Parts: sequence; structure tokens; C-alpha cells
Amino acid sequence: MADLRFSKSHEWLRVENGVATVGITRYAAEQLGDVVFVELPDAGKKLAAGGEAAVVESVKAASEIYAPVSGEVTDANAAIKDDPARVNAEPEGGGWFFRMRMSAPGELDKLMTKDQYTDYVKTL
Repeated sequence: MADLRFSKSHEWLRVENGVATVGITRYAAEQLGDVVFVELPDAGKKLAAGGEAAVVESVKAASEIYAPVSGEVTDANAAIKDDPARVNAEPEGGGWFFRMRMSAPGELDKLMTKDQYTDYVKTL
């Protein structure tokens, strides 16, 4: 079963076999409005937890997407580069941004569970 975690900067992360798939939460997608452009990291790029990993632009604003954990990018979602609206349609599914091989799996402990994230959003 995949391990799903969330960051305070509204990224989600699903881990399977040591590889984390990263995207933005439904809450973040709703706050952004219609996504019109994404800039994705290249495979091989090393990311530090909390470091800038990607950029998403909407009709409202441009926002950075941060790496929830440290690691190396293995893949980026070309489907959202071609169809950025997919981020709004499937933010916690097919609208994922990139995959990365984690270099410090213990960093997962610093992220929130789904219930913790739901409670966190209620405070915003």
C-alpha cells in the first residue's frame, strides 16, 4: 500500500518502492484557479527537502512547488506539460508533477497524514 503524506506548502507525496510521486493538493489547485503552465524538473536533478522543484502558473498567480523530501528526480509528468488543466482536474491523481527516488526516507516522518492535513487546512 502506498504511503500518502502532505506538506504545509500543499504538496502531496505517495511512496511506492522507495519512489515518491509528488503533486499539489486539491486545496492548492482550488486556490490557484485554472492552471495554464507548468515547469517541471529534469530527470537527474537532485532536490533538497523544502527546496524549489517546479513552478505552476495559473490565471491568478505563479507558485513554486517544493520537494517534500530530499532525493533525485526520476521522471516528470509530460501529460501536465501538454495539458496543464489536468492539474485542476486530477490534482491528487493524474495531475502529479514528478517522481523522485528518496535519499532520506526518514524525512517522511516530518510530513502530515491525510487526517492531519485535513485538520491543518481547516485552520487556514
